[in-house]
Amino acid sequence: MNPVLARLGGYPLAAFQDLARQMRAEDEPSFDFSIGDPVEPTPPFIRQALIDAVPEVSQYPTAAGVRPLREAIAGWVQRRFGVEVDPDLHVLPTSGSKEGIFHAPLGLLDAGSAKRHCIWGSPGYQPYERGTLFAGGESDCVDLSADEGWLLHLDRLPADRLDRAFIAWLNYPHNPTGAVAEPEWLRAQLAVAREHGIVMGSDECYVDIHPPAGPLPTSMLEVADGDLTGVLVAFSLSKRSGMTGYRCGALVGDPDLIAAQRTMRPNIGSASPEFVQHAAAAAWADDVHVAERREVFEAKRRVMQAFCDEVGLEVSGSAATFYLWLRAPGGDDRAYAQALLARRIIASPGSAFGPAGAGWLRLALVPSVDGCHEAAAAWRQAIDDGVLPT
Repeated sequence: MNPVLARLGGYPLAAFQDLARQMRAEDEPSFDFSIGDPVEPTPPFIRQALIDAVPEVSQYPTAAGVRPLREAIAGWVQRRFGVEVDPDLHVLPTSGSKEGIFHAPLGLLDAGSAKRHCIWGSPGYQPYERGTLFAGGESDCVDLSADEGWLLHLDRLPADRLDRAFIAWLNYPHNPTGAVAEPEWLRAQLAVAREHGIVMGSDECYVDIHPPAGPLPTSMLEVADGDLTGVLVAFSLSKRSGMTGYRCGALVGDPDLIAAQRTMRPNIGSASPEFVQHAAAAAWADDVHVAERREVFEAKRRVMQAFCDEVGLEVSGSAATFYLWLRAPGGDDRAYAQALLARRIIASPGSAFGPAGAGWLRLALVPSVDGCHEAAAAWRQAIDDGVLPT
């Protein structure tokens, strides 16, 4: 066995996905807030675009993706951020943002050099670390905290730590905490990365998932001020368009970094089928369905936020994404999550997202609005029965 696999084991949240499927197969109702896999239907026009694109003869897709997809991604970047990118130079479709992030080090990392560390924040998304380790690099995890808004401050790290990094991943809006970052703060982190020759990775798969009336989250593409040197941004249709199972994302940024990824990826064979790419092009080209989904997520947020306020559960971050980040009463996130299971409520313990997530819980706003009301009632009853502390 690859020693990295032996060291890491399985993916931390995979067990929750298996548990949720098992519970759904049983007669009793269950409430799955664990895996961020929305239940709202994929919009019909996207499904139809896929059906219409299924060819009579099936052929291999290219790693570069079909040009209509790259054009649609570039068009969305222009509409959403006011940034013009070239579909041929700056854009590369991926099989979801997770796949693109995990495989990126294979095209970026010289495992024999001194610059072989990946800086990322805990609690955070595990593929930043895992992709680097499997590519022969080293993980450099930075503990994040509520006191600092769950922000990863590159500008507070010592120079020697920065000089050994080949990439640093920021993720705002943030998984799992839902924290957001201000434009000037992002601009400062980019300046540090450039000063130390670090690729500035920015995972922005939740950039379109925010309160409908709130400010729009900022992209690293915006604060780069027209110079994408050293910038690599990951986007996704999974939550934006309800396409988690389609596996559609994109890398956008520095043309040299994109060219390296485009050269590397055919060796892996990672490309979505072309009929899926055409469905993705339809999704990127439309913003109306995204606004509708934001309203649904916000309705769920209101239900669960009101419940937390009522019973005294502390919510931190949670300004965007479709997650609520809660302090686990009693301090033991795994024990609290286990107690919730007795009421058929599945929540992710914060420690599944790295050591600094210990003592917290993540709720993915997956159940329907009615399901959120029912889950809140079951949770409240468990508190009233003395099964759960507050």
